[in-house]
Amino acid sequence: MIAETVCSAVSVAGLGIAAVTAYRKRFLAAARTAAYSLVPLGLVMTGAVGWVVDTAFSPTAWAGFGVLGVAWLMFLGTRAVERRGGGTRKERRAAKAAARQDAVAPAASAPSLGQSTRTAPVAQAKPKSGASEDFSDIEAILKKHGI
Repeated sequence: MIAETVCSAVSVAGLGIAAVTAYRKRFLAAARTAAYSLVPLGLVMTGAVGWVVDTAFSPTAWAGFGVLGVAWLMFLGTRAVERRGGGTRKERRAAKAAARQDAVAPAASAPSLGQSTRTAPVAQAKPKSGASEDFSDIEAILKKHGI
């Protein structure tokens, strides 16, 4: 009963503010304010406010929220364990074998010592199409700076 009275008072106050705003010739803001002020009244008329009040003061509803929270935590916990575990034993063995094979580094070429970056020309990939005309000015700038 109190919640319905409060919502009705809020709606009336909002409509009063909308009327003052419309009097000041700000009709768009007045219409928006009136729309917002009618929401609590609509919630009271549909019974949503009564349902929320009954739910908020019901021990059964709070126990239900607790059960939902426990279920949510269990779901998150099982997902974390599943991600950490890596699946079945067969999948874990296959992953270990693949990791051992990838652990060996491929043969690398010996670094060239004594060469300066300015003396060694950098091989640039040539465009396959006629786009070389578009990049000619960029190449000129890079050559100017020794890059």
